[in-house]
Amino acid sequence: MKAAHYWHCFVGIQTREWLRFWQQRTRFASALVRPLLWLVVFAAGFRAVLGISIIPPYQTYITYETYIAPGLCGMIILFNSMQGALSMVYDRELGSMRVLLMSPLPRPFLLVTKLLAMGVVSIGQVYVFLLLALLVDVEPPLWGYLAVLPALVLTSLMLGALGLLIATWIKQLENFAGVMNFVIFPMFFMSSALYPLWKMNEASPWLYWVCQFNPFTYAVEAIRFSLYLEWNPVAYGITAGVTVVLALLATAGFRPQRTKILGTKPA
Repeated sequence: MKAAHYWHCFVGIQTREWLRFWQQRTRFASALVRPLLWLVVFAAGFRAVLGISIIPPYQTYITYETYIAPGLCGMIILFNSMQGALSMVYDRELGSMRVLLMSPLPRPFLLVTKLLAMGVVSIGQVYVFLLLALLVDVEPPLWGYLAVLPALVLTSLMLGALGLLIATWIKQLENFAGVMNFVIFPMFFMSSALYPLWKMNEASPWLYWVCQFNPFTYAVEAIRFSLYLEWNPVAYGITAGVTVVLALLATAGFRPQRTKILGTKPA
């Protein structure tokens, strides 16, 4: 296989993902409604209760909306990654992914390219959310919008690989949505997306340690620090390490006919 073959495949998968996204514009709106409700309604209720002190990467006291905005960026990617993993299962059994897996291109390349395609769509939604967040005075530095891009890509790859790993071992497709809920909500709530870890430590030390072992915490912190032009090597390192492990496990365990749909028996 030549480099041109890999490039054409990469462009084709990216284009197809954007075309699918364009044909499902309600998906774009629904992906933004959830974080905007948290930003406007939830933050308004907790603003007076949760005062945020001066903590890195912030240089002064901040509003609660400013604190949770990076966590809500992570939420967009988290939900989209799990939804994308579900669509990948359908594609694997009944659609284009089944055809792609028959091509001579390496399976890891196809899967990683698919994860990147889903990640690019999620990142586009994150940037639209950040622009809308300006309406509630969430104003990161201008260069922060560019500096946060690597963190968003890394987060989308990590969560996409997690979704793919879950999809790999789900035999009943109808159970996938239920399993996702057991992953999405604990990952989101047991992280630093909504509350600083020092507040979590004051409230419940054992919950604080659960948050410390949650990889989503480090993905959110990578987004938070990058958005405000600060470097957090620990957050980036752990997120990258977890991404590599999940990607290796997902690509190694991916089987074209593992999932059982509508009572059919997997091969």
